[in-house]
Amino acid sequence: MYNLKYKSLMRCFLISAAIITAANFVNAQGSGKLPGLFYDSHFHLTNYVQEGITVQRFLEIMGNEVQRSTLFGIPLQQQWSYGNSGNFAPTYYLASDAPLYYYSFTDAFIAMAYRSLSQKDQQKFDPMITGFNPADMYAADHIRRVLKTFPGVFSGIGEFSIHKEFVSAKIAGEKASLTNPALDSILAFAAEAGLVVILHNDIDMPFPKPTQKPYLLEQLGSVLRRHPNASVIWAHCGLGRIVRPVKEQLQIIEEAFADPGLKHVNIDISWDEVAKYILTSAETIEATAALINRYPDRFLFGTDEVAPANKDAYLKVYRLYEPLLSKLSEVNKEKLLKGNYARLFDAARVKVRAWEKANASK
Repeated sequence: MYNLKYKSLMRCFLISAAIITAANFVNAQGSGKLPGLFYDSHFHLTNYVQEGITVQRFLEIMGNEVQRSTLFGIPLQQQWSYGNSGNFAPTYYLASDAPLYYYSFTDAFIAMAYRSLSQKDQQKFDPMITGFNPADMYAADHIRRVLKTFPGVFSGIGEFSIHKEFVSAKIAGEKASLTNPALDSILAFAAEAGLVVILHNDIDMPFPKPTQKPYLLEQLGSVLRRHPNASVIWAHCGLGRIVRPVKEQLQIIEEAFADPGLKHVNIDISWDEVAKYILTSAETIEATAALINRYPDRFLFGTDEVAPANKDAYLKVYRLYEPLLSKLSEVNKEKLLKGNYARLFDAARVKVRAWEKANASK
């Protein structure tokens, strides 16, 4: 019993020390800059039919401009239904009426791609587990199994979706929900293992009536408060192609950041579709920049690119956000683009490796 307690205490000590070291490293860069233009908190190596580019090609595209990136596929496969689209092979979820289904092999594919790299190049990536059904009470077991099958690889889970415009309705079988205890089990395990969570959940339904209250926002806040030890990144503020910002959205986010029950929740600024809302006017740019400047530790930058063909295509989103970036202080811009990524994912690497070591034989 004494030895077990001692080992547990030592493990906690080592994790804490590593986290402090990582945080001190990031803080030490405050007066200078981490290398590159940005660290990408939101990147898809493959698309909705599991096609894309090789990780080696992505390294070439990243070049010196992007020194670190998440690495994940898309957990859903678009079915090619001949009865629906004939000889036309859909490669995107809007290109067919046929259903989507969960594609668990994506996790093995990402793991093997990562393992094909040299140790030096592996340090540039934080692979994420996505190939699980968040409506399935066995989903957490899938995540646990992936960690034990591919130790030393993954840093988090996601991007996975609960409510997503047009996508959720196309998924075969039971639909994911913020009220499903399967999601609670996923977040509870993510907290236990130290995995960063990238969660997509629309802030509202498409085309709501003007007087309609965004019930998804209330449900999201409730489930996140139940898991204060999970490190959560809410993907692109809950916005989408059609899902627009709700009334006083920036104020809602500010109130959430002030809530001690949500201090574990961050937001990524990603996707060109989201940029169209932020860059609507000088007023929306100023208001968004002011919020980031007030809460500089709570935002990360990501491209949300899917298998870009070349560097120009990959850097398009970063360049698109320049009017917003120019309104941030240098220190806060550094945190958004690189520092917050390093802090969250460096901590996750340490915690997840410790969990894997402790549970390898279980």
